Amino acid sequence: MNISEHQAWLTDFYKERDWYKLSPFIRLNFLTEEVGEVSQAIRDMEIGRDHPGEAKHTLEYRQNHLHEELGDALDQVLILASKYDIDAQDLLDASERKLKKRFNL
Repeated sequence: MNISEHQAWLTDFYKERDWYKLSPFIRLNFLTEEVGEVSQAIRDMEIGRDHPGEAKHTLEYRQNHLHEELGDALDQVLILASKYDIDAQDLLDASERKLKKRFNL
């Protein structure tokens, strides 16, 4: 499945659960929450989580957790893009064009 296909699948998944109707402002809050979870996962990877209420995790667990949280954050971006009729592949292509132009590549 490519990113545009995933975006379409994800949009349908959210619509089936009646989650898609939430406004972009609310969706932005979900993205912010997911970015916070990415931050927590990276902190665990880089410096650990010296918290008495949390068990120590293996490297494999920490990598899987970061993978999951990055995916969750990406999905929130894809849903926001969908709400504005922006195709995910178009986002990737525009980002690449912008960087190539900016850095004369």
